[in-house]
Amino acid sequence: MKKYWQIAKITFSETTAYRLNFVMWRVRVVLQLLTIYFLWQAILPRGAKILNYDHSQILTYILGTSLIWSFVMASRSQSIADEINSGSLSNFLIKPINYFSYHFFRDIGDKAMNILFTAVELTLMYFILKPPIFIQTDPTYLALALISIFAALCLHFFINFILGTIGFISPEIWAPRFIFFIVIGFFAGSYFPLDILPANIFAIFKFLPFTYLLYFPLKVYLGQLPLEETIVGIFTTFIWTAVFALIANLAWRKGLKLYTSWGK
Repeated sequence: MKKYWQIAKITFSETTAYRLNFVMWRVRVVLQLLTIYFLWQAILPRGAKILNYDHSQILTYILGTSLIWSFVMASRSQSIADEINSGSLSNFLIKPINYFSYHFFRDIGDKAMNILFTAVELTLMYFILKPPIFIQTDPTYLALALISIFAALCLHFFINFILGTIGFISPEIWAPRFIFFIVIGFFAGSYFPLDILPANIFAIFKFLPFTYLLYFPLKVYLGQLPLEETIVGIFTTFIWTAVFALIANLAWRKGLKLYTSWGK
């Protein structure tokens, strides 16, 4: 286990190796966040309500998606397909290391850097703009929100790993990944709370695993779900995680039978 934590530390340090790229990346994140924030400020004036959300709750949801996205959706696992196609996967197969654990802890290092800077940026934004956000004070819902975020992290890792295994059958991985994460962002509720959709459409969304990546943890934090429904939702997230873990392992084993490399 010690070697995997060392991998996480190295990944954390690697993020700032190219400083200009890092700065421009953070500038892009902040500009995107400000754009969404001012858009919702214009759409929903102070005192207004949209379905079950007042002004402070909708702004908390929008800002919260940025924070949770940086922890749940940020990933280094996109390199899996590149390692397969370049043949560098062979270097991992001959080492005493679990490939799943290696990438999971690389993700942990990357997520730690993301959450650190996103927290700093949101804190500065809070003190400068003073948005009326909702602060959850119930320790039960805070604990359940943290558990649901961890479950979402695990779920996203295996979904992302499965996408990486496309490299076993195709050298073209960028386009499918790009399209998939545009779609997954929508179904996860990264642009707006999913329950403002018509009831019949929202009922379909609730059956999908992507709902538990962003929308569900934020609903738990806002305390808008009954305790029983929250616990059921967390168990559902872990069940989906187990399903995708099995699919990822199957795709990995099948892919290794197809894998070839030269000059490595």
